[in-house]
Parts: sequence; C-alpha cells; structure tokens
Amino acid sequence: MPLNDNDLDKFTFLKVDLLRKVIAVCIFTTYHKIRYMEVAIHESWKPFLREEFSKTYFESLAQFVKEEYSHYTCYPKGNQIFAAFNHSSFEETKVVIIGQDPYHGPDQANGLCFSVKDGMPHPPSLKNIFKEIEDDLGIPYPKSGNLERWADQGILLLNATLTVRAREAGSHQKIGWETFTDVVIKLLSEEKKGLVFLLWGGYAQKKIPLINGEKHHILTSGHPSPLSANRGLWFGNKHFSKTNKLLRNQGSDTIDW
Repeated sequence: MPLNDNDLDKFTFLKVDLLRKVIAVCIFTTYHKIRYMEVAIHESWKPFLREEFSKTYFESLAQFVKEEYSHYTCYPKGNQIFAAFNHSSFEETKVVIIGQDPYHGPDQANGLCFSVKDGMPHPPSLKNIFKEIEDDLGIPYPKSGNLERWADQGILLLNATLTVRAREAGSHQKIGWETFTDVVIKLLSEEKKGLVFLLWGGYAQKKIPLINGEKHHILTSGHPSPLSANRGLWFGNKHFSKTNKLLRNQGSDTIDW
C-alpha cells in the first residue's frame, strides 16, 4: 500500500527524531570517553578520585591528553596511563615512590615511574637503583627493568606527570597532572597510616608538605641519576632495607625487591 503525504511526514519526523537521539548518545559517549581517557582505573581508587575527575581542570587535562595522543606519539600507551593505580590498589598500597614524568624514548614507559618494559635497556637511573639494591640487600642485578613486580606488592610507582610526548621530556608538565597527583599524595597521607614514602631528589622532596610525617615514614636521598649518584648523593642510602625494616616493625609484609 503506497504511503500518503501524512505518512511520509510522520516517517520523516521519526527519522529526524531518531537521528537526534543517536547524535546525543554519540556526544555523551565521546564526552564520557574524553573525561575518563578510556582508561579503567582500579575500583578501589574510584570512591576517592571520582570527584576529582569531574573538576574543570581534570576535564581540560583529559581533553589535552586526548588531542595529544590523537596527533602525536605519546607515552605510555593509553591503557597504561593509570598503570600505577591498577597494579597497586588503594588498600594494598604501603610504599610510595615519586618520579617526575615518563620516559620519552620509544617503547620505554609502561606507566610506572623508573620502570621500563621487559626487554628494554635499563636507563641510567634504573641501573643505579638496582646497583644500590644489590649493595644493600645482596640481591643480584635483575635482567628485566619492568617494575610491575614491585607495584603488585603494594608499591605505588607514581610519576607526578603521567604522560609525555615522544622525545620531548617534560612536554606534558604544568597542564594539570601535577594537581591530580598532588591530590593522590594528600589523599594517601590523610586516609592511610604507616606508608613509606621514598623521595629521591629535589623534585620529589617538594612533595613533603603534602605528607603527614607523624603518620607516615619519609625517606629522602639524592636522585639515582648519574649526575646525583656520582656526587655521592645516592649510593649507600639503604632505602630498600630500611623500607623493609619499617614495614616489618608495623606488621606489614616486606617487599621482595
């Protein structure tokens, strides 16, 4: 049976209405993905960080990161931006190591500070970390520089800036990441007790005012980079044995470094 003019008008209206709904869903989905950067964050962190994700600065940060990853090579991979949180849940976190920003070389960064992917050469700072562990605890220098094995034991390997453009160190600094990670540090300080914070170098030590030193343990030393280590500011700090002693004294499991 052929359609009359009224039927055609109704059909056209339904198509337009459906199209509007589809567009609205697409806009909402795109907005949601931009806000959350399409990264799954461990459930344990969501109650504490959900409000932060809705703030204007974080929405601007998410938009910036989305555009950067669309137009440039950036590190780490999108699904590893929040790897530190995914490997060390809020409840399990007992040690915090603070870095600056991810490695900017090809395929180095895996979302954990100082860590590189399996099979990648060890950067100078990581080499010095492993050398200090060897001297401190007698643990042989490892083959892999992937520190996921640390993170899975409750070490939050947190860079202050979680992303970087390839071959441009510090390129994503001062666009909102530091605000977010400062909130994380303050959150841990306020909500937990007995954490061990390892603050290596001047940049990390600027975070000391965010930490309640009466509730937590703060160990400081020079940075493990050759520039600092070769001046006697890194080797011999024994942070790894000291961390285990502090954990043991409060009844927590020690770290298998």
